[in-house]
Amino acid sequence: MSQNLTNNAIIYAILAINSEIALQQGYLESDDVPEDERENEEEILEDLQQAFMEFVDIYKIRCKADKELPDIDELLNSQL
Repeated sequence: MSQNLTNNAIIYAILAINSEIALQQGYLESDDVPEDERENEEEILEDLQQAFMEFVDIYKIRCKADKELPDIDELLNSQL
């Protein structure tokens, strides 16, 4: 799969999933989550975190091959 993805696609996926994780965490920390939906919402957060880590792993491999790509910390802390 990773060979079919462009570097830009991986970067956009990482940034998008990272944003979704922040939104989901905020939602779970709020009083807006109905108790009967909390477990499902926590599972969604876990799935997002797993997807994030998988894309980060792919990105780290790409960084080793392409030294022009920014480090993952730099990428996550940048303002695009």
